[in-house]
Amino acid sequence: MTIHRSAADGYAVGAGSYVRGRPGYPPEAARWLRETLALAPGRDVLEIGAGTGKFIPLLRATGAHVLALEPVAAMRARLAQDHRDVTVLDGSAAAIPLADGAVDAVVCAQAFHWFATADALAEMRRVLRPGGVLGLIWNVRDEEVPWVAALTALTDPWEAGTPRYRSGAWRKVFPAPGFVEIGERAVRHAHVGSAAAVIVDRTLSVSFIAALPDAARDEVERQVRALIADTPALAGGGEIAFPYVTRMFAFRRVD
Repeated sequence: MTIHRSAADGYAVGAGSYVRGRPGYPPEAARWLRETLALAPGRDVLEIGAGTGKFIPLLRATGAHVLALEPVAAMRARLAQDHRDVTVLDGSAAAIPLADGAVDAVVCAQAFHWFATADALAEMRRVLRPGGVLGLIWNVRDEEVPWVAALTALTDPWEAGTPRYRSGAWRKVFPAPGFVEIGERAVRHAHVGSAAAVIVDRTLSVSFIAALPDAARDEVERQVRALIADTPALAGGGEIAFPYVTRMFAFRRVD
């Protein structure tokens, strides 16, 4: 499977911003892993599109044996550096370097929209054991908040057809042969920190922004900093909360 240019180029240069700017996950995500995906000691889980490893601590906390697949070399290097106890794999969702029935669960955190194809789903089903579960999770911006909607309006013109959760295109592969949906959850979440970290770095970590030429990326950053300065709730210099809704979906392998 070819890596989309925005991911290949943007994540190659934006790994540092990704680490700083992306939010973690709420406690409900940990419960979802244990209750819906049945992760526990003695179980094996593969994260596909693991990036720099933002989701790895939650997987590790279940006690399961964690494998992480990441196709972008710069992200994979950061992942291996920060999570030395995790088995890190080079590959793609459509070419997973594991045997049939190798894992009890496959998880895609903030990633499935990049490879939402029938071939990738068939490959995920192949590496799942009978009854295994595919879990998809995203932190989605809460655009009901006016400044968040304004931030999106600044960045969307640069999207250029990049796959994203918000387009809903990933849903078109479901229902999928060999999978049955077993649940969906949504909870509110927030990334708390300085505006520079949770807004500026978050914006610069967006694949299609990170992939821009330097001058264009600098202009986006200038506009984002101007938005912060012009928004009273953000301009004080203290900690702010970037609001998200964490959305979780689960599908069981059936024969």
